[in-house]
Amino acid sequence: MRAAAKIACGAAICACVAGFSLAQDKSAATISTTIDVHSEELMRQPVGSNWLSYNGDYTGRRYSGLDQINATNVNQLRAEWVFHVPQAESELEATPIVVDGIMLMTSGNDAFALDARTGSMIWHYSRAVSEGLIDDASQHHSRGVGVWHDRVYIETDNAHLLCLDARSGNLLWDVAYADWNKNYGATSAPLVVKDKVLVGTSGGDDGVRGFIAAFDAQTGKLAWRFWTIPAPGEPGSSSWPGDIYKHGGGTTWMPGTYDPELDTLYWGTSNPSPDFDGNVRPGDDLYTDCVLALDPDTGKLKWHFQFTPHDLFDYDATETPVLLDAAYRGENRKLLVEANRNGFLYVLDRTNGKFLSATRFVKKLNWAKGIDSQGRPIRTDVQPSADGTITCPGFEGATNWYSPSYDPSSHLFYFFAMEDCSIYFLKPQDFAQGRTYYSTGVKHPAGERRQKILLAFDLDTDKFAWRYPQAGFGHSSGGAMATAGGVVFFGDDAETFEAVDGRTGKPLWHFRIGQDIHASPMSYAINGKQYVAIASGNDLFTFALPWDLQIQNRRRRKER
Repeated sequence: MRAAAKIACGAAICACVAGFSLAQDKSAATISTTIDVHSEELMRQPVGSNWLSYNGDYTGRRYSGLDQINATNVNQLRAEWVFHVPQAESELEATPIVVDGIMLMTSGNDAFALDARTGSMIWHYSRAVSEGLIDDASQHHSRGVGVWHDRVYIETDNAHLLCLDARSGNLLWDVAYADWNKNYGATSAPLVVKDKVLVGTSGGDDGVRGFIAAFDAQTGKLAWRFWTIPAPGEPGSSSWPGDIYKHGGGTTWMPGTYDPELDTLYWGTSNPSPDFDGNVRPGDDLYTDCVLALDPDTGKLKWHFQFTPHDLFDYDATETPVLLDAAYRGENRKLLVEANRNGFLYVLDRTNGKFLSATRFVKKLNWAKGIDSQGRPIRTDVQPSADGTITCPGFEGATNWYSPSYDPSSHLFYFFAMEDCSIYFLKPQDFAQGRTYYSTGVKHPAGERRQKILLAFDLDTDKFAWRYPQAGFGHSSGGAMATAGGVVFFGDDAETFEAVDGRTGKPLWHFRIGQDIHASPMSYAINGKQYVAIASGNDLFTFALPWDLQIQNRRRRKER
C-alpha cells in the first residue's frame, strides 16, 4: 500500500478568478490548522459558518442558515477560487466540509485539506486506488469525509475505514471492514454519531451481503454490525433459502441521518441481488429497498419500512431520508421524507415508521398502479423477461443519490426527478465471486430521451409548488441546497451551476462550468463572508459576492 500525507502551500489553482484581492479582506490572516469538533457541534441546526458533514447536519435537509447571499443579490455571485485535484482517478462526487476555515474533501482514496478562503492546499493524504475491484458502483468514487475532534475519516474504494490526523493528514489507523469478499466496495462519506464512525458498502449488484458497521472513533475497534440480509432463522429470512442470504445485496452506499432527540439512526438500503431474477429470492426480500431505524449505540433494529418489496428493477432506497418536524395533515409530527427511486415521494412518522402518504412524482411509471393504505405498491404485471420489457422508471430510477433539500421557512422539499424508461432483460445465472450478479441487464430504448427536473413539493398542500425542467440529457448527478437567503443552488444537467428562487423556481443566476456535475453544493462562512462551493469534473469551484456587496450586507446587519 502506498500512502503519504504531504504538507503543501499554494498548490491550488486559487485566486482571484473574479479579481478579488485578499488584501481587502481581514480574514486573509494565517489560518489555524487545529480543529476540535465535538458531538454538540455536529448536532447544531441549521448549518451556519461550518458545514460539518456530508449533508451539513444530521437531518439530511442540506439547508444553510446563511443569508448573505440572497434572492436579491445572487445575480452578482462570482467565482472566488478553483481547486484542481491532481491526477484524479474519476470525476468528483464529494461534498467538501468546512471546519473553522479548513476545508476537507476527497477524490478517490485521497484526502485534501485546503484553506477555505483561498483554496491553497494545506496537506494531501495520498493512497493508490485499488486494482481489480469487481464492484461496478465504486469506480474509485468517494463522497467525502467525517470529522470528530481532531480526526478525519474516509472510506476507501475497497471498503477500508481510514483515520487521519486533521492537522497533518498523517494516517493514524486503517481498518478493513469487508475484506472477506472482493465484490465489496465503498463510495460513501462516513457519518460520525457520538463517539462512533458509521460506514456502509457498495456492491449490491455484485452478490454481497449488505451491512452497516460502527467503529470506535478513537481506536477503530468494531462496535457493532447490522446485517441487512437476515441469516437463516432470523426475522425476514424466509426470502433467502439456503445460503443465498450471503449474496442478497441490500448494501448501504450513502450516509444516513440521525435524530439526537429520539436517539435513532436512519439508513437506506439498496436493491436485492440478483437484481432482475426474483425466483431465487421469494417474498419481500427484507431488508432490501428499506429505510432502517437503528439504535446508534447497539445497532439494534427499531423499525423498518420497505418501499419496493421484491424489487425486480434495481430501485435502491439509498436516497437521503430527510428528517423534519412540521404540522402535517393537521397534526404536529416528527417526519421522515424520502423521494424514492421507484417514482413515489414518501412521508413517514419517524418515531415508529408509520406510513402517512405517497405521491407519484414522474409521468413515466408503469411498474405499479399506486401505493395502498399500508404503503405497499399496487403492482402491475411488468417485470424483466427474456425478450426484454420496457419498464418505467428506468434503471437509474425516478431519482437517485443526488441530494434533496428542505427549506423549513417555506415547507418546500426540493429534489431532482428523472423521466426515463429502460428495457429489462432476464437470464438466470448463479453467483460467482469476481463478477457482477444482475442475472443479465438493461438497455436504453431507441429514441427514449432522459430528462431531469428540479421539483419543489409543498408539504402543507401535498402538491408540487413548481417544476424546473433541465436542458440536458439526464447525465448529471448534481443535487440541491436551499439557504435562508431564499435561494436553491444546484448543479444542472447542462454543465452549469444554477440558483433559483426557492418559492417560485424563477431562475436567478448561473455559472457555466463546462463539465458534468456529479456532486451537491454546500455553503460556509469565514469572518462574515459567505461562500458557496460545488465539485465538478476534477475541480472544486467556490463562489462569493463582490467585496462591496459584502460590506453593504455587514452594515445592514449592524443597523438591524
